[in-house]
Amino acid sequence: MRNIGRPSLKTVLKTTTVAGLAAVMLSSGIPAQVVQSYAAPVSVTAPQAPSFADVVSAVSPAVVSVRVQSDAQPVSDDNSNFSFNFGGRGFDQLPDDHPLKRFFREFGGQMPGQGDRNQDRADRNGPRNRDNPNRPHRLRPAAQGSGFFISEDGYVVTNNHVVSDGSAYTVVMNDGTELEAKLIGKDSRTDLAVLKVDATSRKFTYVSFADDSKVRVGDWVVAVGNPFGLGGTVTAGIVSARGRDIGSGPYDDYIQVDAAVNRGNSGGPTFNLSGEVVGINTAIFSPSGGNVGIAFAIPASTAKDVIADLMKDGKVERGWLGVQIQPVNQDIADSLGLKEPTGALVVAPQEGSPGQKAGIKEGDVITAVNGQSIKDARDLSRRIANFGPNAKVDIALWRDGKSQNVSVTLGNLQSDEAAKATPEQPDAPAPSSEKALASLGITVAPAGDGSGLSVTDVDPDSEAAARGLKTGEKIISVNNRKVSSAADVGKVIEQARKDGRTRALFQVEGNGNSRFVALPINEG
Repeated sequence: MRNIGRPSLKTVLKTTTVAGLAAVMLSSGIPAQVVQSYAAPVSVTAPQAPSFADVVSAVSPAVVSVRVQSDAQPVSDDNSNFSFNFGGRGFDQLPDDHPLKRFFREFGGQMPGQGDRNQDRADRNGPRNRDNPNRPHRLRPAAQGSGFFISEDGYVVTNNHVVSDGSAYTVVMNDGTELEAKLIGKDSRTDLAVLKVDATSRKFTYVSFADDSKVRVGDWVVAVGNPFGLGGTVTAGIVSARGRDIGSGPYDDYIQVDAAVNRGNSGGPTFNLSGEVVGINTAIFSPSGGNVGIAFAIPASTAKDVIADLMKDGKVERGWLGVQIQPVNQDIADSLGLKEPTGALVVAPQEGSPGQKAGIKEGDVITAVNGQSIKDARDLSRRIANFGPNAKVDIALWRDGKSQNVSVTLGNLQSDEAAKATPEQPDAPAPSSEKALASLGITVAPAGDGSGLSVTDVDPDSEAAARGLKTGEKIISVNNRKVSSAADVGKVIEQARKDGRTRALFQVEGNGNSRFVALPINEG
């Protein structure tokens, strides 16, 4: 019997055309109708991956490496796996419920150590003395990062943490040209700095900032920089998230990208496909010390205003309200009668601050500034900072179950007096006299200074313990009413129940700091 099966694989692979394939099949005795179905050409359109070559070619001349030298001892590499640390705030100071801290516990293994500063890898060889090439330069290498030109006359943007310890700066262009630069200004709160290259005989290729309000999660981005000293390195990825809070300060509003960003990329730009800067690379999350696809960039909208101020005055002036704040969660909102957990809860106004002078009190919730709603504590910090000193603003407050407004003339934020959330407080010795508030899971006694109640014991299975209340802390007020005895607490709680509240807001103080804790009162 004649074999009318399919031709051998070897025969088919030798066939280079559809016609040739048909001839082989017919010669093998395969019926014509079968040959037609086998030999019909198949048209497949392969998806085209985006090419970033045009973007890279246009922007690369504007991206530089930044070398920093210092008179001080060389700064060692930051071995912290969590590679950011601005204003002296380390990873271990993040709140226990911070999403990045939980992420690291679950997936990162051992908790990273705390570094003094997020320093990019140092150039260990250092520059040579130009007058005597055989003699090392007297300045010590401190850091090496990235930057980019934003004007044709030589202004360069980079990170504050790249240049902060330096006394001499060198900009290395993509063609290898080295140019001396001077520091124009820096801002630790946003981790931005501006350098200036003096080269009047040439004009520099520069890039502009994008409108990052149009940046969407999923958009393509390209990062160009100097990772590990390898200048002109290009990586690509997408925008992974927006509005990230990484615990570096009150102005956190980062763009998260998954483009490969490593040590040395700090200060370098992240571009959209139009060659515009959407963000400035400033931090990475990395259990290994290298790229794991989680990098953070300062948004262009933040950078533009700060850089303009630095270029003009060498510093950034911000409005200052002078109140200590914390977020409003659902428990706090319920305790205060707010419909939504929005706004910023005032823990305490600072003595003599603009907020105190305007009548803002502890327990107030700031819900709007100049008619614009406040989302949370970080949102308030950014809004106030965007105003200049001496600006007059209208503050909407939620107090005693109703809204009211105050007018505030802002001060000048000169130092790290920015409004901030209150950290968890350590234990303190407990007084001897005690009286129980069993329904809340706490035991209290009159404070030794006659103000408030000292917490002498906390039931470890109670809601109070779950919300971080600790022995040795002091209860100052409940629902914004001062308390000096357990009876005072009972009266306030009873009134809250009559008002239909399910929680009461406790102002807790310890180690000189204060915070608010909402406890359930519909039990016991």
